[in-house]
Amino acid sequence: MALDTNLFLDKLIVQGYTQLCVVPCSFAKDVINAAINHENIEYIPCASEAIACSVAAGLKMAGAKPIVIVQSSGVTNMGSCITSLLKPYGVTFPILTSWRTYSEGDSEIQHQHLATELPKLIEAYGYENVILDIENIDTAISQIDVCDTSHTMCIIKKDSFTKVALKDEHQLDLSSYVPRSKFLIDLNEKFKDTNTLFIGTTGNTAREMYSFMQETNNFYMAGNMGGALSLGFGAAKAGKKVIVCGGDAEFVMHMGGFTTAGRYKDEINLTYILFDNESNKSTGGQNTYQTHLDYISIAEGSGLDVTSQTIMSLESFSKTVDELSSSKGLKFLHVKCGNDEETPRPPIEVVRASTFQ
Repeated sequence: MALDTNLFLDKLIVQGYTQLCVVPCSFAKDVINAAINHENIEYIPCASEAIACSVAAGLKMAGAKPIVIVQSSGVTNMGSCITSLLKPYGVTFPILTSWRTYSEGDSEIQHQHLATELPKLIEAYGYENVILDIENIDTAISQIDVCDTSHTMCIIKKDSFTKVALKDEHQLDLSSYVPRSKFLIDLNEKFKDTNTLFIGTTGNTAREMYSFMQETNNFYMAGNMGGALSLGFGAAKAGKKVIVCGGDAEFVMHMGGFTTAGRYKDEINLTYILFDNESNKSTGGQNTYQTHLDYISIAEGSGLDVTSQTIMSLESFSKTVDELSSSKGLKFLHVKCGNDEETPRPPIEVVRASTFQ
């Protein structure tokens, strides 16, 4: 049993809902796809869950009728906005969150805690919670309406919606870009059996590092999206030589990490590689809609030493990495890349065993 996604969205529009403020989640990818396809509701991709909440609060206070959609791990990012804005100011709008289950060996480690504790977290924020009814669409819409007028959060379980594919005009064509695996294989050849610490950001970056960088010293950061640079900065401040493999969606989530690390650029040896595939690959492949950003200028403005041109070829990448490896400092390069076939996630025991040795 699953809700008819397009009908669900049509009914939300009839009820007057105007925007979806979203940090993508694979459990809600079909609703997200339907909203991107639909001309009568606006899809607003947000850099973090806290931003989604703040944007929705501004919309609601200005007379619009927004809905926020996130995944359960991101509910933690909302805490300050919920407790210091939404609750004391009495601002309400529907917040739909996935509820990730967890079974060792079959789930990513970042979901383990909230697999049982999500309702308690929601309660700690001063919210009630309700599980979205997938058997009766009118009941589901009524639940959303309750969330619109009260501090109640709606929980989405896996397979709650029927499949919806993005229309052709919203699909990305990355075929002209070199697949990320090619760059990772080059890194593996250059740094195998060295003490250089590689940190892979959450999602497919870490998964692909596990598949294509078996001989390097890797830390697979399964969760904590947006924190890869800051984690690497801490390790570099402690004396490690670090290379962070980040992504375009990860880059924007907590950009304060760049301004913090930039203060110490002359004290550390850290390189941040932004692998930009323009998409949220692990949550359905939706466009990140970030072509308006100048990643190089943002990094430079934060104090990083940047490679001034976006890297498009494996040859240019290899040469640039060789040059950066010969010097200390806080360095940044922007690499456009394509997608590979889905690779397996690192086994739990591998993730737990990865350390900063």
